[in-house]
Amino acid sequence: MTASAEFQAPAAEQMLLRGLLRGFLRLFFRGLVRPPMPVSGQRRVLRALTTVTLTPRGVRRSASTLGARPCEWHRAPGARGGVLLYLHGGAFMIGGPDTHRGICASLAKRAGLDVCALDYRLAPEHPYPAARDDVVAAYRGLLESGYRAEQIAIGGDSAGGNLSLVGCLRIIELGLPAPVALVCFSPATDFTGERMHQPPAGDPLIHPSWVEQAAELYCPAGVPRDDPGMSPLFADLRCLPPTLVQVGEDELLLNDSLRLAERATAAGVDMRLERYPGLWHVFQAHVGVLRAADYAIGRVAAFLRERGL
Repeated sequence: MTASAEFQAPAAEQMLLRGLLRGFLRLFFRGLVRPPMPVSGQRRVLRALTTVTLTPRGVRRSASTLGARPCEWHRAPGARGGVLLYLHGGAFMIGGPDTHRGICASLAKRAGLDVCALDYRLAPEHPYPAARDDVVAAYRGLLESGYRAEQIAIGGDSAGGNLSLVGCLRIIELGLPAPVALVCFSPATDFTGERMHQPPAGDPLIHPSWVEQAAELYCPAGVPRDDPGMSPLFADLRCLPPTLVQVGEDELLLNDSLRLAERATAAGVDMRLERYPGLWHVFQAHVGVLRAADYAIGRVAAFLRERGL
């Protein structure tokens, strides 16, 4: 991969804690959240694992709707008027605003903006393009409620990173003003699965069979896996707003981020790529526990402030 990272992660620390987290994730996430466990069971496991989530003090959470879909708002004191539309990960099949409260509340607190976590529709009940359409509808809802495009960023992790990208591209295709920025944590960008990374230390979170299950249940029959609406790696990226991508190096989807950054940079996009050695898929979920996660969230906050949010 020739895409260059503009950022060198700090030296590895908390090695004992990292080892404990790796072992826990390998046993209780990678070992369970994959076939043959049914999707309904995977959903219950994720919710059980995220029942107790550290959230910063002072952030108010409230339930609402946006674009006809449920959502959760996280509001911190002194917010400057911007909003981050956050799209949770979970392989397009599991997860929701409740499983990602730690990330969302921390982003609200550190970035000084409101964070709206969207409860978009999931596969297999609702395959592509349902989730992407929900993102567009939510963005329209923000505009209709009075937010200007320059006050809105879109972000997400894994499947949510994918939806941030394809949702933004669809927003622009429909003639709506583009959001001011995108933030993607380990986005899935290529459903063909042809360039999957094999980290020497192993991926403690994602099992390859789970990736294939997600593709089979989310991608409609007859639609090629490299369709730009699903796989943004193959889209025309020239119109993307400034984009920050953070990725751990010990994860199967590393190349999804590296190849996206390479193609976006070649297309003239203001692309920021941050690689974190020794860390795994969406390590930012450990914010409040893992100092590297705190550091990464701080980098996101600084990026959004640079964009005027």
